[in-house]
Amino acid sequence: MRKLSKNKKRTPAMSAKTNALGWLLILPAVLMFALMVWRPIVIAFTDAFYKIQGVERIEFVGFKNFIDVLTDENFTKSLLNTVKYVLWSLVIGLPLPFITAIMLNEMVHTKNTFNVLMYLPCVIPAMATYLIWKMVYSDGAGGLLNMIVTFFGKDATTWLSDSNKVIPLIIVAMTWNSFGSSVILYLSSLQGVDQSLYEAARLDGAGIFTRVRVVMMPNLYGILLLNVIRQIIGVFQVYEQPLTMTGGGPNGASQTLGLMNYYYAFKYGQFDKSMALGVITFLLLIWLTLIYFRLDKKIND
Repeated sequence: MRKLSKNKKRTPAMSAKTNALGWLLILPAVLMFALMVWRPIVIAFTDAFYKIQGVERIEFVGFKNFIDVLTDENFTKSLLNTVKYVLWSLVIGLPLPFITAIMLNEMVHTKNTFNVLMYLPCVIPAMATYLIWKMVYSDGAGGLLNMIVTFFGKDATTWLSDSNKVIPLIIVAMTWNSFGSSVILYLSSLQGVDQSLYEAARLDGAGIFTRVRVVMMPNLYGILLLNVIRQIIGVFQVYEQPLTMTGGGPNGASQTLGLMNYYYAFKYGQFDKSMALGVITFLLLIWLTLIYFRLDKKIND
């Protein structure tokens, strides 16, 4: 039989055929991406410059919608609340999964059992989770926290009705819902560290805190930094949690830019302002995403 040469050169016709076959294979995904992602973005950017009645463009108004949104008294408050969500998520939602992952990584027995238990909250639908936590935080004698408080002889207190407590309490619910996936992510990163370094540190008599500082942190600095940026981007878009648990109250204390956008569109029917606010939020997230990619490239290089 005639053997084909391993070094046979690819002809232009062969390359064109291969490229055409590749484009044909990815064409459905490209079309879906264009229709479901880029088309709505283009429409939103266009509608933001029009006065919209129902779903029809009435007239071109330029930057009026943006000015109306930026001068809305709720915009500044919602932006500050969104920043508070981000800050509280970094205080509560970032260190707890990481510390738990370190503890699991140090365990010898029943590690797999704890991994399953940690991941169970992620199986529960997000909306059901926040409805459960709303009942936990419920004011009066019917709330679980107030039941615990009154059991120890204290008076029942307000939780989600307190403007100073509402954002940290919602962040606790968000952290619980995503706790398992965050722990698994950190744990996989920890297990990727060279085990010989752990053994050398143990033989040298290094304790857990020394091993974390000397062995773990230098190897996990990159993934921690990237997770900080990813968490900021994710929490910056929060809206379903305050919508489900508080409706943005009390007195707008838990309202975010995402929830404000939702109310513009589906409560007040002001789709033009909703589009303008969506564009503003999109540009802010693009800026954060560029920071993320720059850090990712710097760390991986």
